[in-house]
Parts: sequence; C-alpha cells; structure tokens
Amino acid sequence: MTRSHLVEQIQFKKSYLCVGLDTDITKIPKHLLSFEDPIFEFNKQIIDATKDFCVAYKINTAFYEAEGLKGWEAMRKTVEYIPSTHFKIADAKRGDIGNTSTQYAKAFFEAMNFDSITVAPYMGEDSVKPFLAYKGKWAIVLGLTSNDGAKDFELQKTGDDFLYEKVLKTVSRWGTPENTMFVIGATQASEFEKIRKLTPHHFYLVPGVGAQGGSLKDISEKAMNADCGILVNASRAIIFASDKEDFAEKAGTVSKKYQKEMSNYLS
Repeated sequence: MTRSHLVEQIQFKKSYLCVGLDTDITKIPKHLLSFEDPIFEFNKQIIDATKDFCVAYKINTAFYEAEGLKGWEAMRKTVEYIPSTHFKIADAKRGDIGNTSTQYAKAFFEAMNFDSITVAPYMGEDSVKPFLAYKGKWAIVLGLTSNDGAKDFELQKTGDDFLYEKVLKTVSRWGTPENTMFVIGATQASEFEKIRKLTPHHFYLVPGVGAQGGSLKDISEKAMNADCGILVNASRAIIFASDKEDFAEKAGTVSKKYQKEMSNYLS
C-alpha cells in the first residue's frame, strides 16, 4: 500500500486506528474452540465488526507462531481476509544479516502479502535495507518503545543523543517517508514533540493506547503532521472487550468509540 492510499483511507474514514490481532487462543471465547480454526474464526468476526472504524490491522506473529503449523495457517487466512483497503502489518520484529533479512522480506511480503513488517535495527543498515527494496511495502523500525526495558538501551545517551534519537536520524536516511515508519510507544508521550522534529514527515506506529495506559489525546496533539502521520494501535482493549458470545459486537463498539474521538482530532 502506498502512502497516498493510506492517507486517503485515513481521511475517508476519519480514523487512524489500527486494530491489533494479538489473538491468544487461551483468551478467546470458549464457544469458538469447537470451530476447525478457532483463531481464524475469532479474527474473522473481529475484522467484520471493526473494519468500518479502522484503517489498519496489526498481526502479532508470536501468537500465531506459538501454535505451529495451525497458527501459520490461521495467520495466512487472516491476512487474506483483511480487506485490501486496510494496511496490513506483520508485527514480527525481524532484522538479521542481509541475506537472512532478504528471506524474511520474501516470507512476509510475497508469501504472506503483508504491506509492512516491524523491524529491529540493532544490526544496522544491511539488516533493514532488504525490507525497503519492495515497492509499496514498508519497514516499520523500532524507535522508542513502550516497555520498561526501553531505558536499558533506547534511553541511554550515545554522545549528545539518546540511542533512539540516533536510530531515528540514521534510519530516516536509509529509506523515505514513503516506505519507512517508526514504532513510538504511546506511553512515551513526553518525547513526541522532540521526535516529530527529528522526523517531521514520517508515519509512526503507536502501540500502548488502551490496556497499556497511553493517552490518545496526548499522542494526537503531539505527534500528528499534515498527513496525520500516526497509526494508533489498540489490541486487547478491542479484541478482548468481551469474552462472551458478544465479543465481536463489543469490539465494534470500542472501535467506533476510538474512531469518533479520532475524527475530532482530525478535524
């Protein structure tokens, strides 16, 4: 998906919501366990209930890989079921030497047809560049994350900059705002004004709103640019809004609430 198509969808739906399909089979409603593919059935109903209120879906691949071949098949079917109007993110956090990253890119962009993949930049340029070689595909590079461990490396000084600032400055030269995004956690709202100055034109994938406590209002006010420039992800707050047979309906209700708030910030 191109940047212009993504921006078009944001403007049309008045939403920059990304629904995280972190589908833990131990948490889905029990009545779904009788289906041949419970994970896909859960995702299918969630997508049907939320697609009018979001512009993207993020599949956390760990929850699928943990289920072996059945999990990979559920992930493949989920990606195929997501409408082509929606931005599809593989939250896989890959990144390795060049020939290995090339195979990861092939797996997620060709075999699985994701639009984007999250990438760990620790190994440097040759580990990221293979993901930038595909037209219409995106590398979403880890910048400043929401977890407590961010202080161990990302928030350590390297010269005059924090390490995450060096990552943003350096990676932004490898790609362009047309094929590179950054992961910036919603719980790091105090840093967003500084981050936006470093990368004024890039999109950010922003996890941490909802169950992790990030403020949608703070993020929207501090991180938006002229094209909106943010995809705010909510996972558990939406997909596990209910553990009963009304789970999809409740997910739709929560998604609509996010969309309504987002429409106010976009106007």
